Amino acid sequence: MDIREATAQDWPRIYPFWSEIVAAGETYAYPLGLGSAEARELWMEQPPGLTVVAVEGDEILGTAKMGPNRPGRGAHVATGSFMVDPHASGRGVGRALGEFVVDWARRGGYHSIQFNAVVQVNTVAVHLWQSLGFEIIGTVPEAFDHRSKGLVGLHVMVKKL
Repeated sequence: MDIREATAQDWPRIYPFWSEIVAAGETYAYPLGLGSAEARELWMEQPPGLTVVAVEGDEILGTAKMGPNRPGRGAHVATGSFMVDPHASGRGVGRALGEFVVDWARRGGYHSIQFNAVVQVNTVAVHLWQSLGFEIIGTVPEAFDHRSKGLVGLHVMVKKL
């Protein structure tokens, strides 16, 4: 598996699993029913941010976006978001993308990485981030309307670099 910068030509292969994940209603609070152009504006980062894809041959297995968590006086803290094509689940794609983002932030001189909204009941993601050294520093109760579990918390997770 290789991880490389995403290009405009990658978006038509990202969008189908991006929209599938959003429609599932379990991990992201993006609005439902976004068209490709609207979704692309939300996902494909502009500098100083970066969007990458994890690929195996010509197959896109997953994607991540990263950049400063806040502008200006908060720009020393990075953030990231991740999506793995459900068909590539269990192949280490999320871990590889997570490690890439940590390395990218470290190389970029960020002091830490903050994830603002990790769904509390997304135990796979919570476990992955904890295994990469992220800590839960707080949970906003009932901040996410999970499709099947109703209102659940959103963790704020941080890793000092």
